[in-house]
Amino acid sequence: MRTLYNLLLTIGLILGSPFYMLKLWRRGNWKRGFRQRFGKFNAKVKQSITNRHVMWIHAVSVGEVNLVIRLIDEIEKRLPNLKLVVSTTTTTGMAELRRRVPAHVEKIYYPIDRKKWVQRALGTIHPEAIVLVEAEIWPNFLWRARQMGVPTFLINARISDKSYRGYKRWGSFFRGLFGNLSRACCPTESDAAKLREIGCRPDAVHVVGNLKFDTATAAGRHQLDTRALLDDLGVPADAPILLGGSTHDGEEVILAKTWLKLRKQFPNLFLILVPRHHERARDAGRAVRAAGVKIAFRTDMRRGRMPKGDVDCLMVNTTGELKAFYEVATVVFVGKTLTAKGGQNPIEPAAIGKAVVFGPNMQNFRGIVPEFLEAKAVRQVKSARDLEHAVADLLADPKQCVEMGARAKQVVERNVGAIARTVDIIAERLKDEEIYVSESGD
Repeated sequence: MRTLYNLLLTIGLILGSPFYMLKLWRRGNWKRGFRQRFGKFNAKVKQSITNRHVMWIHAVSVGEVNLVIRLIDEIEKRLPNLKLVVSTTTTTGMAELRRRVPAHVEKIYYPIDRKKWVQRALGTIHPEAIVLVEAEIWPNFLWRARQMGVPTFLINARISDKSYRGYKRWGSFFRGLFGNLSRACCPTESDAAKLREIGCRPDAVHVVGNLKFDTATAAGRHQLDTRALLDDLGVPADAPILLGGSTHDGEEVILAKTWLKLRKQFPNLFLILVPRHHERARDAGRAVRAAGVKIAFRTDMRRGRMPKGDVDCLMVNTTGELKAFYEVATVVFVGKTLTAKGGQNPIEPAAIGKAVVFGPNMQNFRGIVPEFLEAKAVRQVKSARDLEHAVADLLADPKQCVEMGARAKQVVERNVGAIARTVDIIAERLKDEEIYVSESGD
């Protein structure tokens, strides 16, 4: 199976390399650290880890980076003598790491899963423990880590229905990979059952809760003055704001059409759109303009190019600023819930007491959505038409918005603590395996 995997991977890399490079180019800033994707590191990285006890933490992209920032804080409090190395796959994830993670934490790109490149990367970093955030399973990396005797932890492990079916279909291949995990920490008992069924040892699986509750309640580190930015656009201080967060293809137009209908009832209503992938923003902006909505782009404003005339909508084509814009929103629509499946994170706007609305597709958060719905802390709609009615209802009753937001915040606060429980499990296992760990206060 390993030979077949590596053969198929090589063919995939050859055929997919033009698309891979195009994707990197579109996201920008791809040249810096590019050699790290092939397991090649400069002298600065090598020097920073020399004679250190290294823990390698991997966060795929921006969403996982947000988890890692809080995780790092907790690990450094509990295990202060470890040298942390954090990797990511995307350039947007790396931009967030460089912006928000302390300088003493080394930041690298995760190697492409070709055997030679993985061996080179692990041989250079030589970690004493590996922590993978969510379900990031790359066979050559895990096989090599096992050969080196490095304990590997999977945390906040969510197994989507699609991934679960794939792991089950190729059970003989994946069971060994999951079976070699030292510990798998997951949000719900449903996730735990899936992990056990696809190969994790029962004693290795622990239900700790969802780490995203902890990250959502962390103090904000952004410096963006969103209110001043809206003032520059001429948005009145008392104007209600409809915000689409982490939207996917088609949802920007749905929100634009919703805004056009609601504007008749709420003349000062302003629209903010934050696409999940910022490189889509220009195309989304053209579609929104075609619907009859006048927009300004966040990057244009940052460069001093102010829009001429009235603006109906701000298109945020930057990364790392969504949380700052949540703070000025009246009603938040959570993306990837109407035109795509899976859903984006509803916890962040809930944590700051916002009225949250999302569509029917919240498969990635099915473990937490029922609690929000039971507490009447969010609204779930079935269609674009239902979205219009729900937003209109909330805008017409500001008191209802405040009360719903307060209930959402209470749900978040009841569920914090997963990061501390996760680090407890990691630290305990490292001691059991006699890995060098010195806890704070020991």
